[in-house]
Amino acid sequence: MTLQKRVNELLEINLDNFGSDFLLTSEKSAAHIEATLLLAEIFSEMHARGKSFRIFDTGLAISIFRDNSTRTRFSFASAANALGLAVSDFDEQKSQIAYGETVRETANMISFMADAVGIRDDIFLGEGNRYMREVSAALDLGYSERTLHQRPALVNLQCDIDHPTQSMADLLKLRDFFGGATNLRGKKLAMTWAYSPSYGKPLSVPQGIISLMTRMGIDVVLAHPEGYGLIPEVTALASRQAEESGGSFAVVNSMDEAFNNADVVYPKSWAPFAVMEERTRLLKTGNNAKLKNLERQCLASNAKFTDWECTMEKMRLTKNGKALYMHCLPADISGVSCEKGEVSAEIFEKYRAHTYSEAGFKPFVIASMIALCRLENPNKFLYKIINRHKKRIE
Repeated sequence: MTLQKRVNELLEINLDNFGSDFLLTSEKSAAHIEATLLLAEIFSEMHARGKSFRIFDTGLAISIFRDNSTRTRFSFASAANALGLAVSDFDEQKSQIAYGETVRETANMISFMADAVGIRDDIFLGEGNRYMREVSAALDLGYSERTLHQRPALVNLQCDIDHPTQSMADLLKLRDFFGGATNLRGKKLAMTWAYSPSYGKPLSVPQGIISLMTRMGIDVVLAHPEGYGLIPEVTALASRQAEESGGSFAVVNSMDEAFNNADVVYPKSWAPFAVMEERTRLLKTGNNAKLKNLERQCLASNAKFTDWECTMEKMRLTKNGKALYMHCLPADISGVSCEKGEVSAEIFEKYRAHTYSEAGFKPFVIASMIALCRLENPNKFLYKIINRHKKRIE
């Protein structure tokens, strides 16, 4: 699709009143999802052509990472920089939170001249998305009371429920790989658990995938061993959305069954919902002895399913043996990053460039989310940046 065609399609969407935050894909209208994807594609194409899509002369983008990150952290920084915003990483250890500063106060104090706030909080089940909404409410209050001159856009960089920037980047990869959104209908995507020698991986990636892809008319199969289910409300949502979109959603307990005739496979480890609930409770109480015992139990359970690995043999089960392998990274690569893991070294290396390009869509997704949330007249902005012909390097 040409750059101008994407622009024309985006201009046909009513871009007003999209709201100030992007917290869950399931909360966004189909129009908002499509607009975000189209603008991300436009930004990506402009960057590839060496064109600037800077929209802010000055401003601040604040990142709050309550968990470690590589891709998402640098994607947020890249997106903010491309839009013209400086990035400041909020380190809670260096703040006044330990001395009783409230979320409401902190959110306002760091946002006086901010245009965007990105938060990653995926450690505590039931807490991450709640914390983001508490920050959001504080920003609303600050803006309504005129403490803040503008209301910053709040972007979910991963929580306990969803990972919107990842799933949207994954969807852009699928659109690019299969030649457009219409070609995704009827494709089979296998979102499967895979073995990992580690413990406590968040549920947000598989939940984000089934929450978004079931809206696209895709036949989504969620596969995991018995007892490794996701948040029940999320799987119920995926089922309803699949029915509405004309796709399908199924849950199976066999990796082979999920891979059979699949067009796309996404083998990714996660901790069982029940384990994450218990882990959250123990982390809050600081019971390290019981945490260690829970970890031992979980690792012992994982060890029963070491055959849940993406191998050449399993890939032969896919459609013509040529399904697209996807992963949010970093993957547990057998014989490379661990003795035995989610994917064989042979498969990972074969699809490595695809996983890198998959990750490469994320900065443009984040930039799109911020732009659509902050701009009062997105159409006017689009005309301006497309026609100004400004290069990043003159």
